[in-house]
Amino acid sequence: MSGTVSNPAPTPEARSETIVLPDEAASLELGARIGEALEPGDLVALSGDIGAGKTTLARAVLRACLGDPDLDVPSPTFTLVQAYDGPKGPVMHVDLYRIEREADLAELGLDEAPDESSILVEWPERVPALLNRRHLSVALAWDPETGGRRAVLSGDGPLVERLQRRRALDRLLSGSGWAEARRIPMSGDASSRLYERLIQPSGKRAVLMISPPRPDGPPVRRGKPYSQIAHLAESVHAFVAVDRGLLAQGFSAPRILAEDLEAGLLLLEDLAGPGVVDDAGRPIAERYSEATRLLAALHGRTLPGELPVTADTVHVLPPYDLDAWLIEAELLLDWYCPDIAGRHPSGSVRAEFVHAWREILSDILSGPQTWTLRDYHSPNLIWLPSRSGLSRVGVIDFQDAVLGPPAYDVASLLQDARVTVPPELELRLLGTYAAARRAEDPGFDMASFAAAYAVVAAQRATKILGIFARLNRRDGKPQYLAHLPRIRAYLVRNLDHPALERLRRWYGEHVPGLMPEQAPAEPGPAEGEGS
Repeated sequence: MSGTVSNPAPTPEARSETIVLPDEAASLELGARIGEALEPGDLVALSGDIGAGKTTLARAVLRACLGDPDLDVPSPTFTLVQAYDGPKGPVMHVDLYRIEREADLAELGLDEAPDESSILVEWPERVPALLNRRHLSVALAWDPETGGRRAVLSGDGPLVERLQRRRALDRLLSGSGWAEARRIPMSGDASSRLYERLIQPSGKRAVLMISPPRPDGPPVRRGKPYSQIAHLAESVHAFVAVDRGLLAQGFSAPRILAEDLEAGLLLLEDLAGPGVVDDAGRPIAERYSEATRLLAALHGRTLPGELPVTADTVHVLPPYDLDAWLIEAELLLDWYCPDIAGRHPSGSVRAEFVHAWREILSDILSGPQTWTLRDYHSPNLIWLPSRSGLSRVGVIDFQDAVLGPPAYDVASLLQDARVTVPPELELRLLGTYAAARRAEDPGFDMASFAAAYAVVAAQRATKILGIFARLNRRDGKPQYLAHLPRIRAYLVRNLDHPALERLRRWYGEHVPGLMPEQAPAEPGPAEGEGS
C-alpha cells in the first residue's frame, strides 16, 4: 500500500465547473437541480449579459424550490424584489439591474432579510457587498461551439456542496446501473448520515448511504475537536475499510456495490431481514446468542490494525486511548448532570470524577486489544435466516471502529441502550461468550474479563446518558429521553462491581436520582460554589 488514509479532514475551498446547456431543456434541468437543493440562508447569484438566460434559469429555480412547476414567475426588473413563501421558508427573487449604488440596498430591505430567507439575485455585480456571504455564483454566456449557452458554477458553502453531492450521486447511480431505481428514505440513526433504499423495476434492492465528509467542530481540548479526541470517523473511508475487513474475516457485512469516497456516497448490499428483537422490542434469545458468539469468534483471532480502503490506501484503526474514554465519560458532566440531574458540577467535583475514571481505565487499557466496533447493538444487527452459522448475523454501522478491549462490544450488545436485556439473559450470554472463548483458548480469564466488562459497561452507560441528554437539548430529539431509565439501571448494576466502588460513591454523591434510594434534586447552584 502506497498511501495511508485515516479520517482525512475535508478542506473547504472554492469550486468551479462549467456546464454546457445546448438547449432550453438543459437550462431548465439545471435550474430545477439548484432549486431542489436550495435551503434557507442560501444565496444564488446569476450573472450574464442581457439575453444570456438568467430569467429562464431563475424561473426554473423558483418553481423547483417552491414545489410548483406551473408557478407564474414575473420578472422583478421593475419591482426589484419579488417575495415568495416557500415550504422551507421565505424566498426572495431580486433584480439589481436598476440599482446604481449600494446604499439603495437598504431601501429594498435586503440588509434586513431574515437568515432563513433564500435569495436569488440577478445582476449581483451591481452590489458587490451582497456577495460577502458564502454563495453560489452562476455565470451564463453564449457557447459558440454548440449555439447554446454555458454556465460556470463557482463559489463555496453548503449549497455548492449539496449540488456537488447531487451530481456525484447521479454519476454513481448512472455508472452502477441504478439510475432508474425508486428511492425510499430510510430511518437513520443519531448521526448526520442519511440512508435510502433503492428498488429497481426488477425488484432488486440496494441501500444508499449518504455520509459526506464531516468538518471538524470547534476545538474543545488542546486545540482538538471532540470528534478527533474520541476517534469518530470523519469520512466514509473508515466504513469501507472495516466493512471489507469484516467480509475478509467471513462475517456478514454489506458488500459495497459502488462508491464515491470523496463525496461520501456508498451503494451497499441490502441485508434485508428482521432484527434481533421481537415485535414488542424484546431480545430474541437465539439471535442474541449468535451475535454473542460472533464477538467471541472475532475476539479469538489475531486481527490487523491496518485495513485496505482502495488498492493503494489503507485505514489505520485508531487506539481507543485514555483521552477518548475520558472525554466520552465527561459528557455526563456537560449534558446529563445540568439538564437531567439538576446539578452543575464544580471544578473539584469534575476533577475527582476524571481522576477516578483515569485510574480505573488505565488497568483496562493495558490488557488485550481487538477490533472494537463501538455500535454493536440491536439497531445495527440484522438476522439473515437464509444463511448459516454466524453468517446469520448481519452487521452494519461500524465506521467508528477502534482498537480497544474485547469487553466493550459485548457490553454494547448485552446492555443495549434501546432494548431492555433482562439480567438473567445478560448473565447467560456472558456464559455463552466465556465458553466460546475458552473453547479456543483454555487460558481465557473470565474473572478479569468480568471486571473489564463492568468497567467499560459503566463508562458506556455514562457516555450514553450524556449523549441522549445532548440529543434532547442541542439537537431537538426528545425521544431519546425515554431510554434514560434503562441506561440508569444498567449503570447502577455495573457500579455494584467491587472494582467500581470509588466511582459508585462519586455517582451516589453527585448524580441525584441515580441510585435507587435517591430522589431527584431540585436544580441548584454548581456544587462547591462558595466553598
